[in-house]
Amino acid sequence: MNLLTFQTNEELNQIGASIIASLVQTKQNTVLGLATGSSPIGIYQELIRLNEKGYVSFKNVRSFNLDEYVGLPAGHPETYLSFMNKQLFDHIDINKENTRVPNGNAENLEQECKLYDEMLADASIDLQVLGIGHNGHIGFNEPDQNLHGGTHIVTLKEETRQANARFFDSIDEVPKQAVTMGVGSILKAKMIMLVVRGADKADIVHRALTGPITTEVPASLLQTHPNVVVLLDKEAAKYFHG
Repeated sequence: MNLLTFQTNEELNQIGASIIASLVQTKQNTVLGLATGSSPIGIYQELIRLNEKGYVSFKNVRSFNLDEYVGLPAGHPETYLSFMNKQLFDHIDINKENTRVPNGNAENLEQECKLYDEMLADASIDLQVLGIGHNGHIGFNEPDQNLHGGTHIVTLKEETRQANARFFDSIDEVPKQAVTMGVGSILKAKMIMLVVRGADKADIVHRALTGPITTEVPASLLQTHPNVVVLLDKEAAKYFHG
């Protein structure tokens, strides 16, 4: 595990974007696993800049997103499809037919999960971007006695809904379920980039990366992966230094 700490968000964004861009430059048909949330936004902004400058092209890249809320209307600004379009896809030269986000409005959600797993099995993700939840979730894989390997429907923990309520008018509008890629699928990625920012994540990221491997802290399973790079801002890294 390669742990990198940055004094500024600009540095973190530049290194995160350069890792992704270098991979895409080397392998034009790279398959990226992408995440939503505030952690990767700065990296996406830097990728947009690199694309606009002509340093990297995403024309042959395919992408798979980790998760999507269940039941939000299509076009709702807080769907993760809307997020990805706004924060990245609308601003780079990627072919949107090569981008995949789980369908949280599928008539048969179980079938949607199965189809997503079949696509993932055919694709083989080269690099998976991850954030971490305050309770240690990755994707929407919440702490539990057992974890799903494949894509599945999850009931969101109350603390997760509370953490996401800031994006909605009220907690009542936050969906109670999501479709998420499973931990097994995440760990199949050839490389994982975990991005963590803020003092409020310092304790959980330290526990996840140095504590016992347990399904009660799903991110702790990243310790079993052979190729993880962790990008931390100085606040998130405070328990790793003394």
